[in-house]
Amino acid sequence: MSRVPWRVALRDAALIITGSFVFAVGVDIFEIPHGLAAGGVTGLATVFSAIADSFGFYLPVGLQTIVMNVLLMTLVVRSGDKGYIVRTVAGIIACGVLTDALVPFLPASVGESDLLLCALWGGVITGAGLGLVFRSGGNTGGTDIVSQILARKTGMPMGTAVIIVDGVIIAFSATVFSVEQALYAAVAMFICGKVIDAVVDGPRSARAAYIISTEHAEIANEILYTLNRGCTELQARGVWSGNSRPVLLCVLGRSESMRLKQIVAEIDPEAIVIISEVHEVFGEGFKRIEG
Repeated sequence: MSRVPWRVALRDAALIITGSFVFAVGVDIFEIPHGLAAGGVTGLATVFSAIADSFGFYLPVGLQTIVMNVLLMTLVVRSGDKGYIVRTVAGIIACGVLTDALVPFLPASVGESDLLLCALWGGVITGAGLGLVFRSGGNTGGTDIVSQILARKTGMPMGTAVIIVDGVIIAFSATVFSVEQALYAAVAMFICGKVIDAVVDGPRSARAAYIISTEHAEIANEILYTLNRGCTELQARGVWSGNSRPVLLCVLGRSESMRLKQIVAEIDPEAIVIISEVHEVFGEGFKRIEG
């Protein structure tokens, strides 16, 4: 394994600690006190904590998550990626410790009569926290480990994988709390997944344009010298006509897409233009790619 630059290691550590803190605030204020077991090992620990409370003893949620993750860590160890293992262990410990440590310093109850408000804010805050941890390349353990592996294997968004894996835990929580609380927990989980995608993938601030035209040379020239954007010519062949025709590929900012359409319309109104959003673009003219 190559040595990680200290700046990268420091950035990852900051993301893990900050993300774990934000996540802990979300679950301690909006989810655990209101019986919203929004999936994951934390959700499962919330259910067990409620069961223990009914028998008259206190079972810390954060401590439970650390213990549960000891078993699930075998999935991470098998990956063979030492950097990933270190970041994941850090995420597990930070989230578990902060979840319990922050309880005395946070409000005991917020919006007790409004579960929807708790579900909305709980999902947003925990999603933002998890997203920061995921951006470091690690996770907070538990079903997040399973979700991240599922996302890698299938190519689905990380947030979607979290939603699928955690659905069973939410259903189980209904047997301890109530169906109403389980439904609101599902709302929190769904929002959490979407926020994770937004934080991990970044805002969709760029667009990719594919242009098919007989006037491709003139259009490419305008893209290069009017928009000051790079342009790539791809070789393609029409299935129906059998004719070869270049396809222009251009990645540009959101604000430049309208100008591109105007340029193409002026040169070749019959051109086929396909514009799609992209999550991130690295390289010259965009942000620099980092490890």
